[in-house]
Amino acid sequence: MSDTVLIPGGRDVRATLDGAASDGNGDTTDDGSRSDAVVVACPPHPRHGGHRGDERLTAVSDALTERGIDCLRFDYGDWDEGYGESTDADNAVGWAAERYERVGLFGFSFGGTVALVTAASRPELAGVCALAPTARLNPDVDAVAALDALVDLGVEARILYATRDSTADWEPVVERADRLGLETVAFESDHFFVGRAGDAGAAAAEFLGPRLRDD
Repeated sequence: MSDTVLIPGGRDVRATLDGAASDGNGDTTDDGSRSDAVVVACPPHPRHGGHRGDERLTAVSDALTERGIDCLRFDYGDWDEGYGESTDADNAVGWAAERYERVGLFGFSFGGTVALVTAASRPELAGVCALAPTARLNPDVDAVAALDALVDLGVEARILYATRDSTADWEPVVERADRLGLETVAFESDHFFVGRAGDAGAAAAEFLGPRLRDD
């Protein structure tokens, strides 16, 4: 079950809220109750076709909803060099935090960098998972520096990356995450995780799920 959501703020940001398909124990939810946990999912670069229906985002959503966790997949507003896009993600987290007890954050590629940067100022997050993030969002915003802030805030993070990724500048992010003792997981894949989207979605949900469930 999915609903369309308008994210409040000064930009036109629309999202799809995917409701949990089970109670987290494998039993289908049929009583109309909503999960008390959600993951906000940030799409890849909008100028390269990134949108909330991205295969990697829907794979994460499928894996989360099967675990009893809702997923909010959103589209960015008008292109703003990464600045407005970070605001969009922060507003989406704010919307979620007003309605759920626990909130996590996920992003792929450009969206992975957006997720890390956004999480660096959101200590209330239960966790953040970035898939194939780039090292910088723009000349002023550094994902590597955001990792240090995450550690200072106590926000747990996992970085998923592809060993054959020649598209994103992911190495500085992974190297810094390893030095900080954050979780990193390598996939034998290219940047787009062709044929591996389900595996990446499962790895993200395996990390975020235990931090969002209150069993």
